[in-house]
Amino acid sequence: MRLVDMSKEPRAAQFEYFLSLPSPHVNITVNVDITHLHRVVKEQGYPFFLSLLYCAINAANAVPEFRRRIKDGQVVEFENCLSSHTVALENGSYCYCEIDCAKPFGEYLPYAMEKVARAKENPVLEDQADTAQLYFVSSLPWLTFTSLQHPTSGPLDCNPRITFGKYFEQNGKILMPLNLVLHHALADGIHIARFYEIFDRLVAELN
Repeated sequence: MRLVDMSKEPRAAQFEYFLSLPSPHVNITVNVDITHLHRVVKEQGYPFFLSLLYCAINAANAVPEFRRRIKDGQVVEFENCLSSHTVALENGSYCYCEIDCAKPFGEYLPYAMEKVARAKENPVLEDQADTAQLYFVSSLPWLTFTSLQHPTSGPLDCNPRITFGKYFEQNGKILMPLNLVLHHALADGIHIARFYEIFDRLVAELN
């Protein structure tokens, strides 16, 4: 983790402006093409959600602005951020599971599956890692949504949110809504576009 002096950054003015707003979060939903990933997970028997999660978190970590947080009045940038995603429980509720996706895919899958199994055995709603280091990830596999508004704890809440929706077929492709919530003081549209571009590449390269 390193400190970032925003006064020396090209976005210094934007940072100060959006930080002054009572509602500084930006929400965007894009229908992403997961045709290749959908085929590969079916052929190989990979867990669908965990495969998506791997691509999304690695795409987010590839954009430095996504790894930045406002912590104790300063901006910090983590070298690697973890996923904290919701895990459905049999009683209809859910718990959280933290996963480090910075591994080769072949190593990641058995590790992630074990983490999910442990989370189901011992469900918790408290994050175990430094909360600032997390991406908050959830899934709405029942809905193909076009927009989504997440609750936030206040204007300094700056953990990015990533949400997957129900995929659908259109013009021979499998599309899925992918929603992002970001703190606008830390990231702009160009950084959001980079995330989606990298995500598109990663899902197209999954083997």
